[in-house]
Amino acid sequence: SMDAPSLDLSRFPGRVIATRSIPPREAVYAPLPDGLHPALRETLAARGIERLYSHQVEAFDAARAGESVVVTTGTASGKSLSYLLPVIQATLEDPSARTLLLFPTKALTQDQLRGVLGLVDHLATRTDVPAPRIVAGVYDGDTPPAERTKVRDRANLVLTNPDMLHSALLPSHGR
Repeated sequence: SMDAPSLDLSRFPGRVIATRSIPPREAVYAPLPDGLHPALRETLAARGIERLYSHQVEAFDAARAGESVVVTTGTASGKSLSYLLPVIQATLEDPSARTLLLFPTKALTQDQLRGVLGLVDHLATRTDVPAPRIVAGVYDGDTPPAERTKVRDRANLVLTNPDMLHSALLPSHGR
């Protein structure tokens, strides 16, 4: 493993109290959950995913059991699949299901949308196992009014941010 570069903290005299370097750990894997929808299993396989990180399976099982789940891991450690798998599974089982996905910034919302669309587009067009069509869309300040209506009325997965939740979605939640 490569040593992390040391940070130059001289610009912050007296402000940084302590630093800690966390060494990398070997990945711990687990098989795909037994109850995973066959179309979702096939989609993962097509993306080269034959197994998951153990924390992804734990998150899937806990979410399926109705528990609250918090995942705090480093970059590129599988947080997106940790939330997407149970959400997409629930939507495949009940196509009327709606999920509100909140992200702190518009940029992160757009970034996450790419991953979401990659999965749902594959599910819709390239699996041998039939699967209900899942619609995902962004509802934020950059979303044109006609698209907002479409996302609000038809999307199973609505990606947004706290500001839009407060200013636009909650006032019209009856729709």
